[in-house]
Amino acid sequence: MNRRTFLGLGGATALGTVAGCLGGNDGYETTTTNGIEVPLAPIDDVYEWYENDEANFADARGRNQYEQGHIAGAVFSPAPDGTENDPAEEWSTDTQIVTYCGCPHHLSSMRAASLIDDGYEEVYALDEGFQAWIDNGYPLEGSAVSQERTTYKIEGQSDASYAGEMVMLEQVDADRNEAAPIAEDGSYTLQLHYAGSTASPFRVEAPDYTVEGTLAELTSTVITP
Repeated sequence: MNRRTFLGLGGATALGTVAGCLGGNDGYETTTTNGIEVPLAPIDDVYEWYENDEANFADARGRNQYEQGHIAGAVFSPAPDGTENDPAEEWSTDTQIVTYCGCPHHLSSMRAASLIDDGYEEVYALDEGFQAWIDNGYPLEGSAVSQERTTYKIEGQSDASYAGEMVMLEQVDADRNEAAPIAEDGSYTLQLHYAGSTASPFRVEAPDYTVEGTLAELTSTVITP
C-alpha cells in the first residue's frame, strides 16, 4: 500500500523498475533496465562520437531541464518512452544513439531500454551523465546554460524488499525529473543539479511511499515512510 506523507503540496507519479549489473557490450559496463541490457558509454568515447558526427543524442530528462540547457543538437525524448511525435522515432534503427540525463544514467537507461525494445540496434546511455558534459566545457544549448548549478543530494530509506526498483524525483511546479535505484539495504540517493530556489516544491515517489516538500526540507533529513 502506498502511503503519502506531506511536507508541502500534493500529487503522485508513476514508477518504473531497474536493476544494475556488469556485462560486456563493446567492452562497456552495462545496466539492466526492465529486463533489457543497456551499455553505459564513457564520456570520452561519447564526445568523440559527437565530434565526428557519429551519434544522435536524446535528452531523457524533463521538458524544463531540456529547455534550460542540453547537449547542442540533442532532441527532447524523455524517459521512459519518449513523447508524442518523438523525434527519435524518425531515426533509422541502425542509428547510433546516446541517451543522457543528470542522475547520472538512471533516466537515460530507462529511455535507452525503451529504444532498444523498439528495435534500435546501437543505443547507449552516457555513463557519467550530463553534469560531466557541462564540467568538460562541451557544447551546450538552452536558455540558462550560463547559470551556475548546485548539486543537491536527497537521501532516503525504503523497505529492502524493493531493492533494484526506482525512486523518482519530480519538481512539482516544473517538468524536471531525476531518478535513483534502491540499494540492497533499502537506501537511495537522488542527485539533483539545480540552479533554482531551495524553496521550490519537489515530490519523491518511492514504491512504498510519497513525500513532498521544498528542496530545503527534502535535503535536510533522511526520507522514510
